[in-house]
Amino acid sequence: MKFIIATIIFALDVWAIASIINSNESNGTKLIWILLVALLPVVGLIIWWFAGPKANYSS
Repeated sequence: MKFIIATIIFALDVWAIASIINSNESNGTKLIWILLVALLPVVGLIIWWFAGPKANYSS
């Protein structure tokens, strides 16, 4: 069961990091968000969900 939860968290973190990379934020801001999500996987993901930059796929 722990493996499944860890896999889901990992997949969500990868998705969050991809979304951060595709956002219109500056590179410094992107780096800070990526480090937050990578170093604090669960907490960083929750903070990013509510306050982080969202991807801009329209352009």
